[in-house]
Amino acid sequence: MESRRFLITGGSKGIGESLVRLARTFGHQVVFTGRNEERMNSLAAETGAHALRADVASAEDNVKTVEFATEKMGGIDVLINNAAVAYGAAIGEIDMEKLRAQYDVNMFGLIDLTNRVVPAMKRQGSGDIVNIASTSGLKGHANGTAYSGSKWALRGITQCWQAELRPHDIRVMCVCPSEVQTGFNEGVKGDNPKKLVADDIAGSIMGCLSMHPRGFIPEFAVFATNPW
Repeated sequence: MESRRFLITGGSKGIGESLVRLARTFGHQVVFTGRNEERMNSLAAETGAHALRADVASAEDNVKTVEFATEKMGGIDVLINNAAVAYGAAIGEIDMEKLRAQYDVNMFGLIDLTNRVVPAMKRQGSGDIVNIASTSGLKGHANGTAYSGSKWALRGITQCWQAELRPHDIRVMCVCPSEVQTGFNEGVKGDNPKKLVADDIAGSIMGCLSMHPRGFIPEFAVFATNPW
């Protein structure tokens, strides 16, 4: 894959951090966003990627993100919508403010940022958009109304974007990781070497992006072979 310009949200840890590292290893330009400035500055210094402290739930920050990426790289070829938060509660006990805050990141902010990136991709006649969903978006589970619901929605939105953007040679892919040892969810401990790690997901995504532009993988899930 020739050198391309990546914008990665939620890039300070986990899958996002692995994507930043791998993209830079392959010689791509990278801008990444996040909210942990200390981790971001360290990753930027180590990899040569460009870091911007930004919250995808903020429309103002999304404007700055696109401007920053355009200034640093001259444009965006690959947008990876990785930033997300998790909130779990049983129906009858859901805190609606926490649910709305989750959707501000997982859905509304993601849509807002993509909405700002797509016009330039259309003008250049190419691009890749990668939406990081979850296997929680393939099968519902107890206490999953908020998180699982947001990931089901993301899968549907991805399909809408595929229908709209394929005529412009823009590929849109949805990735559904199973449980990954990233620290994303405090209930997931990193003490089981049989479970997936962030590099597994990052490598799968980069492999799909390396396909010839005439083809793409609309959606795929990644499970650990034997995590028990």
